[in-house]
Amino acid sequence: MTRGSHIVSSDNIRAAFSAAMSAMYRTEVPAYGELISLVADVNARTLAASLDETDTLDRISEERHGAIRLGTEAELAMMRRVFAVMGMFPVGYYDLSEAGVPVHSTAFRPVDDAALKISPFRVFTSLLRLDLIEDAGLRDEAEEILAARRIFSPAAVALVEKAEFEGGLAEPDVASFISEILKTFRWNEQASISHERYSRFHRVHPLIADVVSFKGPHINHLTPRTLDIDAVQGLMPARGITPKAVIEGPPSRNCPILLRQTSFKALEEPVYFPDGDGTLRPGSHTARFGEVEQRGVALTPKGRALYDRLLNEARANIRPAADGSNADDYYLALETAFQAFPDDWDDIRRRGLGYFTYRLGRVIDGGAHDKPDLETLIETGAILFDPIVYEDFLPVSAAGIFQSNLGDAAAQSLAASPNQKRFEQALGAAVLDEFKHYADIEKASIAHCMAALNAEVVR
Repeated sequence: MTRGSHIVSSDNIRAAFSAAMSAMYRTEVPAYGELISLVADVNARTLAASLDETDTLDRISEERHGAIRLGTEAELAMMRRVFAVMGMFPVGYYDLSEAGVPVHSTAFRPVDDAALKISPFRVFTSLLRLDLIEDAGLRDEAEEILAARRIFSPAAVALVEKAEFEGGLAEPDVASFISEILKTFRWNEQASISHERYSRFHRVHPLIADVVSFKGPHINHLTPRTLDIDAVQGLMPARGITPKAVIEGPPSRNCPILLRQTSFKALEEPVYFPDGDGTLRPGSHTARFGEVEQRGVALTPKGRALYDRLLNEARANIRPAADGSNADDYYLALETAFQAFPDDWDDIRRRGLGYFTYRLGRVIDGGAHDKPDLETLIETGAILFDPIVYEDFLPVSAAGIFQSNLGDAAAQSLAASPNQKRFEQALGAAVLDEFKHYADIEKASIAHCMAALNAEVVR
């Protein structure tokens, strides 16, 4: 370490990387810049009525997540080490094969409240499931192509190793780290395989072609958070942006739950494919897009089971068409199904459907309440509660976004085959159980309130 230098916090490195990623993607995908402008306008208009004192417009309007698709277990293991330098850790396991997409995934993100407030950036990271390619010859070919590529520069690897050895990076190394890691996420218009091979992979599944055909896992979307996703969806066309057919996730509600997402259509971008004679053949590829999300309360396993059942009921009645021709009918089916999910914060809390944090309210007379229970304290106003924001993802929604931007052919039939054990072996670490994480936050807040009130009574 350079004399006089000091370790930069992982939160600050993550914030700087997020800003650099956003600037890069604005340049590569100009429509994303227009989307950011639209979201900022909608958030500013909605702020006074929708935002509580625990958040700020600056945080809400920051890029919330990106997404990448990796090809090998070695790439996933190294990516975990890269994100660890930025204070991002794997949370949750998502099997997208259940929705016809041959990947399984996790979300690298900060996990504690202080880190989230500094920079809520996260990356939804998917690993291609080569085992789901039925054609053995094509599967072997994809494996050979992916095994030969190196998506991290030697300098990037060296900086990660230095951070691991020294417990972080000092100021002189942070800019170099960000620059080198951005190379992994940067778009490269030259494919690494011929157009004929690309076409064969594309016929099996467009996502396989996207992962196998390029030198690296270009970032395929960035996602800001909005306070009113319905307004953003409706205003996109006026900004020259074509939205996907329907908003993924639950319907619009007074008390938002989980996650709602939409996106603009993926770009058809020029790509040059190397031919055997050394020339480059012009072609195109469709993968990168812009996404928007609106977040609600994190649900308990009981709440999530109810959500999944109601969503399945709605989609069993009517499945949204790719062209949006039945969007109104789908939204009606969704709203009808979700009438069974309470739309009142206290009702959600009392029925154990969502996670909440608890904080002290007005001071109570210790003599009148000798160690009362939580519900009594809430009724008297001694304890207040706030919904915990859902910081994670939904596999069906993620698959819906993927499919809408990869083309109709992406909605293929795959046998659901979750394999969290294999994913974690490739990752080199266990993923954090998001349900346990939210439950621990809730329990800690209750314990803090009770301890404070007991101390007040003793006094």
